[in-house]
Amino acid sequence: MSDLFSTEEPQSLQQASYVPLAERIRPKVLSEFVGQNHLLGEGKPLRVIIERGELVSMILWGPPGVGKTSLARLIANHVKADFFQLNAVSSGVKEVRAVIAKGERNLTHLKKRTILFIDEIHRFNKAQQDALLHSVEEGVVVLIGATTENPSFEVISPLLSRCRVYVMDPLTTEELDTILTRALTSDKLLSKRKITIEERDYLMLLSAGDARKLLNGLETALYLTKPESDGSVLIRKQKIEEAFQRKYTMYDKTGDQHYDTISAFIKSLRGSDPDAAMYWMARMLDGGEDPKFIARRMVILSSEDVGNADPMALPLATSCFTAVDYVGMPEARIILAQTAAYLASAPKSNAAYLAIEEAIEDVRTLPNLPVPLHIRNAPTQFMKDLNYGKEYKYSHQYDDHFVEQQYLPDNLKDKIYYKPTDIGKEKEIRERLNKLWKKKQR
Repeated sequence: MSDLFSTEEPQSLQQASYVPLAERIRPKVLSEFVGQNHLLGEGKPLRVIIERGELVSMILWGPPGVGKTSLARLIANHVKADFFQLNAVSSGVKEVRAVIAKGERNLTHLKKRTILFIDEIHRFNKAQQDALLHSVEEGVVVLIGATTENPSFEVISPLLSRCRVYVMDPLTTEELDTILTRALTSDKLLSKRKITIEERDYLMLLSAGDARKLLNGLETALYLTKPESDGSVLIRKQKIEEAFQRKYTMYDKTGDQHYDTISAFIKSLRGSDPDAAMYWMARMLDGGEDPKFIARRMVILSSEDVGNADPMALPLATSCFTAVDYVGMPEARIILAQTAAYLASAPKSNAAYLAIEEAIEDVRTLPNLPVPLHIRNAPTQFMKDLNYGKEYKYSHQYDDHFVEQQYLPDNLKDKIYYKPTDIGKEKEIRERLNKLWKKKQR
Protein backbone atom coordinates (compact mmCIF):
# COMPACT_ATOMS: atom_id res chain seq x y z
CA MET A 1 0.00 0.00 0.00
CA SER A 2 1.34 3.42 -0.88
CA ASP A 3 1.81 6.24 1.60
CA LEU A 4 -1.48 7.69 0.45
CA PHE A 5 -3.32 5.00 2.39
CA SER A 6 -2.06 3.88 5.75
CA THR A 7 -4.02 1.91 8.33
CA GLU A 8 -1.46 2.42 11.05
CA GLU A 9 -2.78 3.83 14.33
CA PRO A 10 -1.33 7.11 15.64
CA GLN A 11 1.66 6.50 17.90
CA SER A 12 0.37 8.55 20.84
CA LEU A 13 -2.66 10.32 22.24
CA GLN A 14 -1.01 13.61 21.41
CA GLN A 15 -0.65 12.59 17.77
CA ALA A 16 -4.22 11.32 17.73
CA SER A 17 -5.50 14.68 18.93
CA TYR A 18 -4.24 16.26 15.70
CA VAL A 19 -6.28 13.85 13.56
CA PRO A 20 -10.00 14.66 13.02
CA LEU A 21 -12.42 12.27 14.70
CA ALA A 22 -13.93 11.26 11.35
CA GLU A 23 -10.48 10.10 10.21
CA ARG A 24 -9.63 8.39 13.51
CA ILE A 25 -12.64 6.08 13.40
CA ARG A 26 -12.61 5.42 9.66
CA PRO A 27 -13.34 1.69 9.21
CA LYS A 28 -10.24 -0.44 8.71
CA VAL A 29 -11.98 -3.69 7.71
CA LEU A 30 -15.22 -4.46 5.91
CA SER A 31 -16.97 -5.64 9.09
CA GLU A 32 -16.59 -2.13 10.55
CA PHE A 33 -18.28 -0.44 7.60
CA VAL A 34 -21.74 0.90 8.45
CA GLY A 35 -24.53 1.33 5.91
CA GLN A 36 -25.10 0.49 2.22
CA ASN A 37 -26.52 -2.95 2.97
CA HIS A 38 -28.01 -3.05 -0.53
CA LEU A 39 -24.41 -3.21 -1.82
CA LEU A 40 -22.47 -4.77 1.03
CA GLY A 41 -24.94 -7.12 2.72
CA GLU A 42 -24.48 -10.87 2.47
CA GLY A 43 -24.68 -11.94 -1.17
CA LYS A 44 -24.99 -8.37 -2.45
CA PRO A 45 -23.08 -7.40 -5.62
CA LEU A 46 -20.27 -5.27 -4.24
CA ARG A 47 -19.63 -7.53 -1.27
CA VAL A 48 -19.34 -10.55 -3.56
CA ILE A 49 -16.79 -8.73 -5.75
CA ILE A 50 -14.72 -7.69 -2.72
CA GLU A 51 -14.79 -11.14 -1.10
CA ARG A 52 -13.68 -12.78 -4.34
CA GLY A 53 -10.78 -10.36 -4.57
CA GLU A 54 -11.96 -9.12 -7.93
CA LEU A 55 -11.29 -5.60 -9.11
CA VAL A 56 -13.58 -3.67 -11.43
CA SER A 57 -13.62 0.01 -12.28
CA MET A 58 -16.59 1.69 -10.65
CA ILE A 59 -18.29 4.97 -9.86
CA LEU A 60 -19.60 5.40 -6.32
CA TRP A 61 -22.49 7.87 -6.53
CA GLY A 62 -24.01 9.24 -3.37
CA PRO A 63 -24.32 12.24 -1.05
CA PRO A 64 -21.42 13.40 1.16
CA GLY A 65 -20.43 11.43 4.24
CA VAL A 66 -21.83 8.02 3.30
CA GLY A 67 -18.49 6.20 3.03
CA LYS A 68 -17.34 6.50 -0.58
CA THR A 69 -13.68 7.16 0.32
CA SER A 70 -13.69 4.60 3.13
CA LEU A 71 -15.13 1.94 0.84
CA ALA A 72 -12.51 2.62 -1.84
CA ARG A 73 -9.73 2.23 0.74
CA LEU A 74 -11.26 -0.94 2.14
CA ILE A 75 -11.40 -2.48 -1.34
CA ALA A 76 -7.75 -1.62 -1.97
CA ASN A 77 -6.73 -3.01 1.42
CA HIS A 78 -8.71 -6.22 0.92
CA VAL A 79 -7.22 -7.04 -2.49
CA LYS A 80 -3.75 -5.70 -1.52
CA ALA A 81 -3.65 -3.25 -4.40
CA ASP A 82 -1.51 -0.13 -4.62
CA PHE A 83 -3.83 2.78 -3.77
CA PHE A 84 -3.54 6.34 -5.03
CA GLN A 85 -6.01 9.07 -4.23
CA LEU A 86 -6.50 12.24 -6.26
CA ASN A 87 -8.96 15.05 -5.76
CA ALA A 88 -10.45 16.32 -9.00
CA VAL A 89 -10.43 19.90 -7.72
CA SER A 90 -6.66 20.05 -7.19
CA SER A 91 -5.40 17.44 -9.67
CA GLY A 92 -5.14 17.32 -13.43
CA VAL A 93 -3.91 15.26 -16.37
CA LYS A 94 -0.31 15.41 -15.13
CA GLU A 95 -1.16 13.71 -11.84
CA VAL A 96 -3.36 11.16 -13.59
CA ARG A 97 -0.54 10.20 -15.98
CA ALA A 98 1.92 9.86 -13.08
CA VAL A 99 -0.38 7.29 -11.43
CA ILE A 100 -0.90 5.50 -14.77
CA ALA A 101 2.91 5.22 -15.15
CA LYS A 102 3.13 3.66 -11.67
CA GLY A 103 0.29 1.34 -12.60
CA GLU A 104 2.17 0.16 -15.68
CA ARG A 105 5.29 -0.57 -13.59
CA ASN A 106 3.21 -2.39 -10.96
CA LEU A 107 1.53 -4.55 -13.58
CA THR A 108 4.68 -5.28 -15.61
CA HIS A 109 7.29 -5.81 -12.89
CA LEU A 110 5.38 -6.62 -9.69
CA LYS A 111 2.22 -8.25 -11.06
CA LYS A 112 0.32 -5.97 -8.71
CA ARG A 113 -2.92 -4.09 -9.33
CA THR A 114 -3.23 -0.35 -8.94
CA ILE A 115 -6.35 1.48 -7.79
CA LEU A 116 -6.76 5.13 -8.71
CA PHE A 117 -9.38 6.75 -6.51
CA ILE A 118 -10.62 10.11 -7.79
CA ASP A 119 -12.73 12.08 -5.35
CA GLU A 120 -15.29 14.44 -6.90
CA ILE A 121 -14.67 12.93 -10.33
CA HIS A 122 -17.57 15.00 -11.70
CA ARG A 123 -15.24 18.02 -11.51
CA PHE A 124 -12.82 16.49 -14.03
CA ASN A 125 -13.29 18.07 -17.46
CA LYS A 126 -13.58 16.04 -20.67
CA ALA A 127 -9.84 16.14 -21.44
CA GLN A 128 -8.98 14.92 -17.95
CA GLN A 129 -11.53 12.10 -18.19
CA ASP A 130 -10.30 11.19 -21.69
CA ALA A 131 -6.79 10.70 -20.27
CA LEU A 132 -8.13 7.78 -18.20
CA LEU A 133 -9.89 5.86 -20.96
CA HIS A 134 -7.08 3.78 -22.44
CA SER A 135 -5.57 2.74 -19.10
CA VAL A 136 -8.93 1.85 -17.56
CA GLU A 137 -9.91 -0.19 -20.60
CA GLU A 138 -6.62 -2.16 -20.57
CA GLY A 139 -6.66 -2.62 -16.78
CA VAL A 140 -3.46 -0.67 -16.16
CA VAL A 141 -5.34 1.07 -13.37
CA VAL A 142 -8.64 0.24 -11.74
CA LEU A 143 -10.63 3.44 -11.44
CA ILE A 144 -12.85 4.13 -8.45
CA GLY A 145 -14.55 7.48 -8.85
CA ALA A 146 -16.60 9.17 -6.16
CA THR A 147 -19.27 11.70 -7.05
CA THR A 148 -22.20 13.47 -5.48
CA GLU A 149 -23.58 14.28 -8.95
CA ASN A 150 -25.52 12.06 -11.33
CA PRO A 151 -22.70 10.40 -13.35
CA SER A 152 -24.87 10.20 -16.45
CA PHE A 153 -24.70 14.01 -16.57
CA GLU A 154 -21.16 14.56 -15.29
CA VAL A 155 -19.03 11.61 -16.52
CA ILE A 156 -18.32 11.19 -20.25
CA SER A 157 -20.09 8.24 -21.86
CA PRO A 158 -16.95 6.31 -22.95
CA LEU A 159 -15.62 6.35 -19.38
CA LEU A 160 -19.00 5.60 -17.84
CA SER A 161 -19.42 2.57 -20.09
CA ARG A 162 -16.17 1.13 -18.71
CA CYS A 163 -17.34 1.43 -15.10
CA ARG A 164 -20.03 -0.04 -12.92
CA VAL A 165 -22.12 2.55 -11.12
CA TYR A 166 -23.05 1.86 -7.50
CA VAL A 167 -25.56 4.18 -5.85
CA MET A 168 -24.90 4.88 -2.17
CA ASP A 169 -27.72 6.04 0.09
CA PRO A 170 -27.75 8.58 2.93
CA LEU A 171 -27.18 6.87 6.26
CA THR A 172 -30.25 6.11 8.35
CA THR A 173 -30.73 7.33 11.91
CA GLU A 174 -29.94 3.83 13.18
CA GLU A 175 -26.72 3.69 11.14
CA LEU A 176 -25.64 7.12 12.36
CA ASP A 177 -26.38 6.00 15.92
CA THR A 178 -24.09 2.99 15.42
CA ILE A 179 -21.28 5.26 14.20
CA LEU A 180 -21.85 7.66 17.10
CA THR A 181 -21.69 4.82 19.64
CA ARG A 182 -18.47 3.53 18.08
CA ALA A 183 -16.93 7.00 18.27
CA LEU A 184 -17.79 7.37 21.96
CA THR A 185 -16.68 3.87 22.96
CA SER A 186 -13.84 2.96 20.60
CA ASP A 187 -12.01 6.17 19.76
CA LYS A 188 -8.64 6.44 21.49
CA LEU A 189 -9.50 9.87 22.91
CA LEU A 190 -13.27 9.92 23.43
CA SER A 191 -13.43 6.49 25.05
CA LYS A 192 -11.35 7.83 27.95
CA ARG A 193 -13.98 10.48 28.77
CA LYS A 194 -17.50 10.21 30.19
CA ILE A 195 -19.57 11.90 27.50
CA THR A 196 -23.35 12.24 27.58
CA ILE A 197 -25.38 13.76 24.74
CA GLU A 198 -28.63 15.35 25.86
CA GLU A 199 -30.46 14.78 22.57
CA ARG A 200 -28.74 12.18 20.41
CA ASP A 201 -31.62 12.15 17.92
CA TYR A 202 -31.28 15.89 17.38
CA LEU A 203 -27.56 15.52 16.63
CA MET A 204 -28.40 12.90 14.02
CA LEU A 205 -31.20 15.00 12.51
CA LEU A 206 -28.79 17.86 11.92
CA SER A 207 -26.33 15.42 10.35
CA ALA A 208 -28.86 14.60 7.59
CA GLY A 209 -27.47 11.15 6.77
CA ASP A 210 -23.86 12.39 6.65
CA ALA A 211 -21.45 10.56 8.99
CA ARG A 212 -18.69 13.11 8.51
CA LYS A 213 -21.05 15.93 9.45
CA LEU A 214 -22.14 13.91 12.50
CA LEU A 215 -18.60 13.35 13.75
CA ASN A 216 -17.41 16.88 13.01
CA GLY A 217 -20.47 18.24 14.81
CA LEU A 218 -19.81 16.01 17.82
CA GLU A 219 -16.17 17.08 17.94
CA THR A 220 -17.06 20.78 17.72
CA ALA A 221 -19.79 20.46 20.37
CA LEU A 222 -17.22 18.87 22.70
CA TYR A 223 -14.88 21.84 22.23
CA LEU A 224 -17.76 24.21 23.04
CA THR A 225 -18.87 22.34 26.17
CA LYS A 226 -17.23 23.01 29.51
CA PRO A 227 -16.53 19.78 31.46
CA GLU A 228 -18.22 19.18 34.81
CA SER A 229 -16.16 19.25 38.01
CA ASP A 230 -15.71 15.46 37.85
CA GLY A 231 -14.40 15.70 34.28
CA SER A 232 -17.58 14.37 32.65
CA VAL A 233 -19.15 16.17 29.71
CA LEU A 234 -22.86 16.81 29.09
CA ILE A 235 -23.49 18.07 25.54
CA ARG A 236 -26.71 20.05 25.50
CA LYS A 237 -28.95 20.88 22.54
CA GLN A 238 -27.77 24.50 22.45
CA LYS A 239 -24.15 23.42 21.99
CA ILE A 240 -25.18 21.07 19.19
CA GLU A 241 -26.90 23.95 17.39
CA GLU A 242 -23.85 26.16 17.92
CA ALA A 243 -21.63 23.42 16.55
CA PHE A 244 -23.73 23.09 13.38
CA GLN A 245 -24.39 26.84 13.19
CA ARG A 246 -28.04 26.14 12.46
CA LYS A 247 -31.28 24.71 13.73
CA TYR A 248 -32.94 21.71 12.19
CA THR A 249 -35.09 22.34 9.12
CA MET A 250 -37.55 19.55 8.45
CA TYR A 251 -36.57 18.50 4.93
CA ASP A 252 -35.90 14.97 3.70
CA LYS A 253 -33.79 15.09 0.55
CA THR A 254 -34.78 11.58 -0.48
CA GLY A 255 -38.35 11.21 0.76
CA ASP A 256 -41.78 12.70 0.15
CA GLN A 257 -40.73 16.18 1.28
CA HIS A 258 -38.11 16.29 -1.47
CA TYR A 259 -40.75 15.68 -4.14
CA ASP A 260 -43.45 17.76 -2.46
CA THR A 261 -41.19 20.79 -2.07
CA ILE A 262 -39.77 20.76 -5.59
CA SER A 263 -43.35 20.34 -6.83
CA ALA A 264 -44.43 23.42 -4.84
CA PHE A 265 -41.46 25.34 -6.23
CA ILE A 266 -42.16 24.45 -9.86
CA LYS A 267 -45.89 25.16 -9.52
CA SER A 268 -45.08 28.56 -7.97
CA LEU A 269 -42.86 29.42 -10.95
CA ARG A 270 -45.53 28.23 -13.37
CA GLY A 271 -48.14 30.20 -11.47
CA SER A 272 -46.09 33.44 -11.72
CA ASP A 273 -45.61 33.80 -7.96
CA PRO A 274 -41.97 34.80 -7.36
CA ASP A 275 -42.51 35.14 -3.60
CA ALA A 276 -43.73 31.59 -3.16
CA ALA A 277 -40.94 30.36 -5.46
CA MET A 278 -38.36 32.09 -3.24
CA TYR A 279 -39.81 30.53 -0.11
CA TRP A 280 -39.82 26.96 -1.43
CA MET A 281 -36.35 27.36 -2.88
CA ALA A 282 -35.10 28.67 0.48
CA ARG A 283 -36.62 25.61 2.15
CA MET A 284 -34.76 23.31 -0.22
CA LEU A 285 -31.41 25.11 0.07
CA ASP A 286 -31.62 25.32 3.86
CA GLY A 287 -32.43 21.62 3.96
CA GLY A 288 -29.29 20.76 2.01
CA GLU A 289 -30.81 20.18 -1.43
CA ASP A 290 -28.35 19.99 -4.32
CA PRO A 291 -28.44 23.46 -5.99
CA LYS A 292 -27.77 21.87 -9.38
CA PHE A 293 -30.94 19.81 -8.99
CA ILE A 294 -32.91 23.05 -8.55
CA ALA A 295 -31.12 24.68 -11.50
CA ARG A 296 -31.75 21.64 -13.71
CA ARG A 297 -35.48 21.76 -12.98
CA MET A 298 -35.58 25.46 -13.89
CA VAL A 299 -33.96 24.64 -17.27
CA ILE A 300 -36.83 22.23 -17.96
CA LEU A 301 -39.47 24.72 -16.81
CA SER A 302 -38.03 27.48 -18.99
CA SER A 303 -39.04 25.46 -22.07
CA GLU A 304 -42.05 23.58 -20.77
CA ASP A 305 -43.85 26.49 -19.13
CA VAL A 306 -42.33 29.72 -20.48
CA GLY A 307 -41.33 28.62 -23.95
CA ASN A 308 -41.46 31.12 -26.78
CA ALA A 309 -43.54 33.56 -24.77
CA ASP A 310 -40.08 34.63 -23.59
CA PRO A 311 -37.31 32.90 -25.60
CA MET A 312 -34.67 34.39 -23.26
CA ALA A 313 -35.86 32.13 -20.42
CA LEU A 314 -34.04 29.03 -21.70
CA PRO A 315 -30.58 30.62 -22.21
CA LEU A 316 -30.92 32.34 -18.83
CA ALA A 317 -31.80 29.07 -17.07
CA THR A 318 -28.98 27.25 -18.88
CA SER A 319 -26.51 29.95 -17.85
CA CYS A 320 -27.81 29.62 -14.30
CA PHE A 321 -26.97 25.90 -14.27
CA THR A 322 -23.45 26.59 -15.56
CA ALA A 323 -22.87 29.42 -13.10
CA VAL A 324 -24.11 27.34 -10.15
CA ASP A 325 -21.67 24.60 -11.17
CA TYR A 326 -18.79 27.08 -11.36
CA VAL A 327 -19.56 29.01 -8.19
CA GLY A 328 -21.05 26.49 -5.76
CA MET A 329 -22.80 27.27 -2.51
CA PRO A 330 -23.41 29.52 -0.69
CA GLU A 331 -23.07 32.15 -3.48
CA ALA A 332 -25.02 29.95 -5.91
CA ARG A 333 -28.18 30.86 -3.99
CA ILE A 334 -28.02 34.38 -5.47
CA ILE A 335 -27.85 33.06 -9.04
CA LEU A 336 -30.71 30.66 -8.37
CA ALA A 337 -32.79 33.46 -6.87
CA GLN A 338 -32.24 35.75 -9.86
CA THR A 339 -33.28 33.04 -12.30
CA ALA A 340 -36.29 31.95 -10.26
CA ALA A 341 -37.50 35.55 -10.03
CA TYR A 342 -37.19 35.96 -13.80
CA LEU A 343 -38.95 32.69 -14.64
CA ALA A 344 -41.78 33.33 -12.20
CA SER A 345 -42.30 36.83 -13.62
CA ALA A 346 -42.01 35.83 -17.30
CA PRO A 347 -45.04 35.37 -19.60
CA LYS A 348 -46.01 31.72 -19.85
CA SER A 349 -46.71 29.34 -22.72
CA ASN A 350 -46.69 25.56 -22.93
CA ALA A 351 -47.38 25.55 -26.68
CA ALA A 352 -44.04 23.90 -27.56
CA TYR A 353 -44.58 21.21 -24.94
CA LEU A 354 -48.08 20.45 -26.23
CA ALA A 355 -46.79 20.42 -29.82
CA ILE A 356 -44.14 17.77 -29.26
CA GLU A 357 -46.50 15.63 -27.15
CA GLU A 358 -49.13 15.64 -29.89
CA ALA A 359 -46.53 14.96 -32.60
CA ILE A 360 -45.12 12.00 -30.66
CA GLU A 361 -48.63 10.60 -30.27
CA ASP A 362 -49.15 10.76 -34.06
CA VAL A 363 -45.74 9.19 -34.71
CA ARG A 364 -46.69 6.23 -32.51
CA THR A 365 -50.24 5.97 -33.90
CA LEU A 366 -49.17 6.25 -37.56
CA PRO A 367 -45.59 4.95 -37.61
CA ASN A 368 -43.19 5.28 -40.55
CA LEU A 369 -45.23 7.57 -42.78
CA PRO A 370 -43.23 8.20 -45.96
CA VAL A 371 -41.37 11.47 -46.44
CA PRO A 372 -42.91 13.42 -49.39
CA LEU A 373 -40.78 12.95 -52.49
CA HIS A 374 -40.09 16.65 -53.06
CA ILE A 375 -38.35 17.09 -49.67
CA ARG A 376 -36.33 13.87 -49.75
CA ASN A 377 -32.54 14.03 -49.97
CA ALA A 378 -31.18 13.29 -53.47
CA PRO A 379 -27.38 12.91 -53.29
CA THR A 380 -27.16 10.53 -56.31
CA GLN A 381 -28.48 10.62 -59.89
CA PHE A 382 -30.35 7.35 -59.24
CA MET A 383 -32.33 9.05 -56.49
CA LYS A 384 -33.02 12.03 -58.72
CA ASP A 385 -34.32 9.66 -61.39
CA LEU A 386 -36.76 8.38 -58.74
CA ASN A 387 -38.00 12.00 -58.32
CA TYR A 388 -36.32 12.50 -54.95
CA GLY A 389 -36.24 16.25 -54.37
CA LYS A 390 -38.17 16.98 -57.60
CA GLU A 391 -40.18 20.23 -57.56
CA TYR A 392 -38.74 21.24 -54.20
CA LYS A 393 -39.03 25.03 -53.77
CA TYR A 394 -36.06 26.77 -52.13
CA SER A 395 -37.57 29.23 -49.63
CA HIS A 396 -34.86 31.88 -49.94
CA GLN A 397 -35.70 32.45 -53.62
CA TYR A 398 -39.14 33.82 -52.74
CA ASP A 399 -40.52 36.96 -51.12
CA ASP A 400 -40.22 36.97 -47.34
CA HIS A 401 -37.99 33.89 -47.78
CA PHE A 402 -41.13 31.77 -47.75
CA VAL A 403 -43.08 29.66 -50.22
CA GLU A 404 -46.06 27.50 -49.43
CA GLN A 405 -45.46 23.80 -49.98
CA GLN A 406 -46.19 20.53 -48.20
CA TYR A 407 -43.70 19.32 -45.58
CA LEU A 408 -45.80 16.82 -43.61
CA PRO A 409 -46.68 13.30 -44.82
CA ASP A 410 -49.91 13.11 -46.85
CA ASN A 411 -51.90 11.62 -43.95
CA LEU A 412 -51.04 14.63 -41.78
CA LYS A 413 -50.67 17.39 -44.36
CA ASP A 414 -53.17 19.74 -42.67
CA LYS A 415 -52.10 18.97 -39.10
CA ILE A 416 -51.19 21.85 -36.77
CA TYR A 417 -49.08 20.96 -33.74
CA TYR A 418 -47.58 24.26 -32.68
CA LYS A 419 -50.29 26.70 -31.62
CA PRO A 420 -48.57 29.81 -30.27
CA THR A 421 -50.47 31.88 -27.74
CA ASP A 422 -51.21 35.60 -27.75
CA ILE A 423 -48.78 36.12 -24.85
CA GLY A 424 -45.37 37.80 -24.93
CA LYS A 425 -43.02 37.10 -27.82
CA GLU A 426 -45.25 34.25 -28.92
CA LYS A 427 -47.89 36.73 -30.06
CA GLU A 428 -45.42 37.97 -32.71
CA ILE A 429 -44.68 34.38 -33.73
CA ARG A 430 -48.39 33.64 -34.07
CA GLU A 431 -49.00 36.73 -36.22
CA ARG A 432 -46.05 35.91 -38.50
CA LEU A 433 -47.15 32.29 -39.01
CA ASN A 434 -50.73 33.37 -39.70
CA LYS A 435 -49.47 35.82 -42.29
CA LEU A 436 -47.29 33.21 -44.02
CA TRP A 437 -49.64 30.27 -43.84
CA LYS A 438 -52.84 32.01 -44.87
CA LYS A 439 -54.64 28.74 -45.36
CA LYS A 440 -53.82 27.54 -41.85
CA GLN A 441 -55.80 28.91 -38.95
CA ARG A 442 -53.55 28.88 -35.91
